Amino acid sequence: MNSLFARALVAFLALPGVVAFLGPLLLLGPGAGTPPSNWLGVVLLAVGTVLLLACVREFYVAGRGTLAPWSPPAELVVTGPYRRSRNPMYVAVLLILSGWAIGYRSSTLALYAFVVLVAFHLRVVLYVEPWLARTFGEAWIHYQNRISRWL
Repeated sequence: MNSLFARALVAFLALPGVVAFLGPLLLLGPGAGTPPSNWLGVVLLAVGTVLLLACVREFYVAGRGTLAPWSPPAELVVTGPYRRSRNPMYVAVLLILSGWAIGYRSSTLALYAFVVLVAFHLRVVLYVEPWLARTFGEAWIHYQNRISRWL
């Protein structure tokens, strides 16, 4: 296994793996062993997971990096899902969290998803976008002017 792939795998497990999967499972507690009661939740969870994996792939292949701040992409990623949203990875995690909340009809998981949404927005506005501007300069400004932050 090459070093970049190992870093990408660790970053995936440590970051969206914890927020999108481990967190909801822990919040569900013993109910996590029962199947979801709403199929819309299952669809959102599946769509979010596929989108998340596509984003991680783009960071690895096109960006030559990972989603982790300690091993970021060397290139600005503007391909794949990034052609439609500047932050599709965050959108994917929010779809997954919404899927959990709807699938298990859980107000606790809905509140968790809302808190994560606020945290993601603040992170993007206060940290990610300024870092991208400093790191990628004109390429970032051009991309930012063409593509919406979320959808």
